[in-house]
Amino acid sequence: MTVVSKKTESPIAHLTPEDVEQLGHELDAIRQEVLDTRGGSDAAYIRRVIDVQRKLELGSRAVLLASAFPPAFVAGTVGLSIAKILENMEIGHNVMHGQWDWMRDPKIHSTTWEWDNASTAEGWKHSHNELHHTYTNIIGKDNDLGYGIMRVDEDQRWYPFYLAQPLWNFINACFFEYGIAAYDLELGKNLKTPKDKRPESFKKSARATLAKIRKQATKDYVVHPLLSAPTGSLLPTLAANFTANLVRNLWSHSVIMCGHFPEGVETYEKAAIPEKETRGEWYLRQMLGSANISGSKAMHIMTGNLSHQIEHHLFPDLPSNRYAEVAPKVKALFEKYELNYHEASLPAQVYSAWHKVVRLSLPNGWLETTNRSNLPGQLKLLWAMTTGDRKVRRVAQLRLDQQARRLAAARKVEKAA
Repeated sequence: MTVVSKKTESPIAHLTPEDVEQLGHELDAIRQEVLDTRGGSDAAYIRRVIDVQRKLELGSRAVLLASAFPPAFVAGTVGLSIAKILENMEIGHNVMHGQWDWMRDPKIHSTTWEWDNASTAEGWKHSHNELHHTYTNIIGKDNDLGYGIMRVDEDQRWYPFYLAQPLWNFINACFFEYGIAAYDLELGKNLKTPKDKRPESFKKSARATLAKIRKQATKDYVVHPLLSAPTGSLLPTLAANFTANLVRNLWSHSVIMCGHFPEGVETYEKAAIPEKETRGEWYLRQMLGSANISGSKAMHIMTGNLSHQIEHHLFPDLPSNRYAEVAPKVKALFEKYELNYHEASLPAQVYSAWHKVVRLSLPNGWLETTNRSNLPGQLKLLWAMTTGDRKVRRVAQLRLDQQARRLAAARKVEKAA
């Protein structure tokens, strides 16, 4: 999806500056209504979720003490996987957003919470709360957009190494917590810097992250397996912990992909963002740069209510259990201002996000113009672009652009007929 400012048919062209500011006022009113009604039921909700998560984790680890028996291995692994997902998604992510700071409970506060993840709380809060939520979907500013390892927009120049991005994305999904930790540290940029010129802040954060990883790995892969050794369950417990972490990583990666990367989610170029972006303009960018997942209440809880990604990006500091309540009001504003409320089922959003990853791993237009009859020629063209120099790629891209235009024109005629 090309950046909004370069689209021939902009999804916001019909909005006047006055419309945008009025939209901002209406969204502020929705937010204020929730702020004014936070109370005991909200506090009881998060405390109940934390209580369930801790009991589920403790019970699962107890069962895994006898994981040499297959039923205990299955039950313990499933329970631990769910516990880890709950801790990361509905609890850790949202507590560290400050959604529950109003309770003034030092045990459930953004300044004191540390989660079961390779990333440190402080590193994650900087990269996620401060950067991602401020510069949502601005190419070159929001590093969450592709995590610096993927091509996420047609306007980004294609290079042959992008062909491997579906593989990178899958590997990143499997070890997502470590990928996020590296991303929080801006590891790629800092490792390219000579050691003597690396900022002290990076060295301090790197030490903290390594200590966190060591602590998490010791707990999951040393302490708990050793506790299971007397029953002959050391290796099964080790496998169960690895599996639970893998499941948690795949799930959280999928949820985040569904909220940010499906086809139709808009991206922005830095030059098109006003130097002094108004509240209404910021709201509008969040609305078009996010996507929701439809589903049951249980599914919403397991996603940390990030299935309401649009509402979360509009109101990141509101209690997550209130997103379902405000979603119909937000959707009504989308309809009022003739904007696309991007929502679909989990399978549909996962497919769409991965389709985009694959599509953008290839030169612009290659996937759209390729079919069974012209596949040999298209593969030859792709090989030329992969092995040729910049001039060869430019000429080949012009050929693909021409094919895409002819195909679009034919479809337009066919639709009109």
